[in-house]
Amino acid sequence: MYFSQMAHRLLVRRIWTLSAKDTRCLPTSTASIASSSFSTSLQSATARVLLLSPSRTLPRSLPHTFSRTVSFNVQDHEDFTERVINSELPVLVDFHAQWCGPCKILGPRLEKAIAKQKGRVAMAKVDIDDHTDLAIEYGVSAVPTVIAIRGGDVVDQFVGIKDDNELDSFVSKVIGQ
Repeated sequence: MYFSQMAHRLLVRRIWTLSAKDTRCLPTSTASIASSSFSTSLQSATARVLLLSPSRTLPRSLPHTFSRTVSFNVQDHEDFTERVINSELPVLVDFHAQWCGPCKILGPRLEKAIAKQKGRVAMAKVDIDDHTDLAIEYGVSAVPTVIAIRGGDVVDQFVGIKDDNELDSFVSKVIGQ
């Protein structure tokens, strides 16, 4: 029950925040993809969004900005090599697990610290349960572990939770500020 409520809220929030341009491109089968537990409310939420005109999507007093994604999930070893090892930017690799409480706390903090750098550093997320080979290759023995990679080489790392100031300092050090 709790999961379906969270999924429903997330889905409604995503639908609600779509721009008018995006809503014109919504597939008609969106509602059929959703599970039966919340398909009715999905249909009504989609209908509400589709009824919004471009001039009504956001009040004039609210700025409408598009944010760049500061992090990505590693899909496989080839993806890791392409997006982390061969990256021109320094990359912080967050080794985490779904069951890890401290990981759930560190992840958003780390994304916030990286977002402050405005594109000078990237963040890769590696779930150790899905990519055990990468965790072993980089000597990860506890989560969360964050490894900084620049030019394909490990330049720094830490294990455990850090506060916002420590994270800002770590990120700044990695990009050479």
